[in-house]
Amino acid sequence: MGSLSPDVIPARRPLHDSIPPLILGTATFNTQYVPNPFDLPAISIVSRALDLGVRAFDTSPYYGPSELILGDALAHPSITQNHPRSSYFLVTKAGRIAGDVFDYSPSWVRYSVLRSLERLHTSYLDLVYMHDVEFVSPAEVLTAVRELRRLRSEGVIRYVGISGYPVNKLCELAELVLRETGEPLDAVLSYGHYTIQNTTLGAEAMSRFESAGVDVVLNASMLGMGLLTTRGADAGPMATWHPSPEGLRKACQDLVPVAVSMGEKLEVVAIRWALDNWSRVGASKGGRTPKLPAGDRVGVSVMGISSVAELEETCRVFNSVIEGLEPETSEPEQTRRRQWSLDRRQKIQGIVEKMWDVLAQWKNYSWSSPDPGFVNARKPAEVGVTPDDGVLTKHAAK
Repeated sequence: MGSLSPDVIPARRPLHDSIPPLILGTATFNTQYVPNPFDLPAISIVSRALDLGVRAFDTSPYYGPSELILGDALAHPSITQNHPRSSYFLVTKAGRIAGDVFDYSPSWVRYSVLRSLERLHTSYLDLVYMHDVEFVSPAEVLTAVRELRRLRSEGVIRYVGISGYPVNKLCELAELVLRETGEPLDAVLSYGHYTIQNTTLGAEAMSRFESAGVDVVLNASMLGMGLLTTRGADAGPMATWHPSPEGLRKACQDLVPVAVSMGEKLEVVAIRWALDNWSRVGASKGGRTPKLPAGDRVGVSVMGISSVAELEETCRVFNSVIEGLEPETSEPEQTRRRQWSLDRRQKIQGIVEKMWDVLAQWKNYSWSSPDPGFVNARKPAEVGVTPDDGVLTKHAAK
């Protein structure tokens, strides 16, 4: 493991002043998305991301080897020589161990966070979420959030949040945390709920997060974890685990010819629409970008990447979206780019409205999470038990 002592922890400003508006998601550094994640060009992806101005990375111990792959890439000399730790924003999660195994106890949360430090070769984490909070009780979430805040007071993490799928549950828990602790969450990560198929993470939800004092609300899984792609969920590694019902999978595949008839690809339409619309819908709970006037915020998006080409295309689209948000100017080239972005927005919106007709009853459909009858496979006697691998003792000695 790399040395932890040289890292300089940035001053703790409000999260919206610290978090970049585009985050590279590394759930894709996992067998759930690719056959062998160790074959991914992770160093090239991370290096290129930083060169393009993408300064934030999202991972989780639940994502198989993702933390290890990302951490080793960030620790590579070609990256450390040009990008100090303080120049990028690291996000991970805690609490979800496996598909049906959760441990939100203080001892496990602490162990998980300290283990993430080692895997990511850092002495601090910028943001840590409790992972998939709908699978445990509200009391467990409160206990875990309090432990994250203890770690925050120790300088181990900077910001605290929760992540999950059901938007209503995320709202309820954000409200509960404020009510029971007197302090709001810094961040809430929602996935699969601001896409061309599902816009549940809209004005009503944002109003509730505002009332709960949440600073930043992030949108992830703009492609519905593979649903909104030409290949679809059934033709890749996600076919064995994707929680969507067959009817939704078919409805999403029926969107492919709609895109083709308009000279587009489904995934191109889905990404552009989600990035463009969330940049505005999520702005009140967004981050800042130097490309917009001071004070302006833009909705924060997390985009999974598995190749340099995907990264470059995502950045191109995101930059174009931002150009459409820029104020009018007399500079000809900037005016041209701004107008192109606005025209593109209008075209994509027209295509998506046709897709909504095709989706019919599957528009805004959300699957159950967890499934009815879910039981945490973590036995009571195992809760809070941590491996004897030296992680806790090593940090206790510091």
